[in-house]
Amino acid sequence: MLIYLLRHAEAEMLAASDQARRLTPKGDEQALRVGKFCRRQGIEPAVILSSPVTRAVQTAKLVAKSLPEAELVEVPWAKCGMDPWAAMDELKAYAKLPSVMLVGHQPDLGGLAAALLGMQSVQSLRVRKALLMCLDASGGLATGAGTLQFFVPVRLM
Repeated sequence: MLIYLLRHAEAEMLAASDQARRLTPKGDEQALRVGKFCRRQGIEPAVILSSPVTRAVQTAKLVAKSLPEAELVEVPWAKCGMDPWAAMDELKAYAKLPSVMLVGHQPDLGGLAAALLGMQSVQSLRVRKALLMCLDASGGLATGAGTLQFFVPVRLM
C-alpha cells in the first residue's frame, strides 16, 4: 500500500481556537495546487483520510476536487497530537487498498513517516505546510517497514 502524507496548507494564525483556524487565501491556492499536481502525476488514492481539524478538512476538500474518485473521510485519530503507532494501527483497516492519503498536522505526520522509515527520532522529519510525501508500506504498517518514495514541497509542484 502507498501512503501519501499531506500536511494541511497555510492557515490563519488567529482564530477563536486552534481547532477553528481556517486556510488563508494562500492556503487555498496551495491545496488546489497539490490536487492539480496529484492529478497530473497520476496520484489517485482510493481514500483521503483527514484530521477533523478545520484547516486539514479544508485542505482535504480542495485536494479532493482534483481527485473525484477518492472518498473523503474525516478520522478523529488524525487530529493534532496523533500518535504514530496508533496511526499505524488505524491505517491497517485500509491495508487492502492500493493507496491512501492522510491529511494532517506537524509534528504528527513527520513522526508517522519517521516511525515507518525506522528513523531513531520521530522528530527527524520536518514537514512544511502543503508538503506531500509518499511512503511504500507494502512491507507492512510497522516501525521500519516503510520506504520513502518522494517528498515534494508545494513550491515545486
